[in-house]
Amino acid sequence: MSHSGTALIDPYQIFSRISLSEGKRVADLGCGRTGHFVFPAVKIVGDKGVVYAVDVVKNILDSIKSMARSEGYDNVQTVWSDIEMPGKTPIPDNSLDAVFCVNVLFQLKNKAGAIKEAARMLKKGGYLVVVDWAKKLGALGPSEDRMLNPDLLAELSAAENLKLVDKILPGEYHYSLIFEKN
Repeated sequence: MSHSGTALIDPYQIFSRISLSEGKRVADLGCGRTGHFVFPAVKIVGDKGVVYAVDVVKNILDSIKSMARSEGYDNVQTVWSDIEMPGKTPIPDNSLDAVFCVNVLFQLKNKAGAIKEAARMLKKGGYLVVVDWAKKLGALGPSEDRMLNPDLLAELSAAENLKLVDKILPGEYHYSLIFEKN
């Protein structure tokens, strides 16, 4: 079963940039109904890894849980949380190899809080991967005034001891910044 396409964003391109591999522990913050990063990630991390699907909308998590069960993935764990509230996501400090925020931060009022929460959960040397809408004339996505400025993202991340290590274009309408926790 295909849970999501790669027409807009190719998760595998991003996974290769951070060397996602078997046994890793990752979280997708704001995972969304299709699990666009959840299900490709679980195929890579395998039975020895864990993928946390985090969202604030409970019925989205029910959908993810149902899809994971039907596919036989026992290592997809759904987590209900408001990522704008640092310290509230029930994932231990310094426990994750990677955190993905895909098309999420532009929607949030407390972007700094969400970055702080992601940094809290990351191990030293772990990666925060942010994918968001690029400003492009006639593009899909939110209005330009709601789009996340990459410079602001870099500033917020630096404040949480996250160093920018890579920039990529994972699709025609998106940019991705990859930060490593120092």
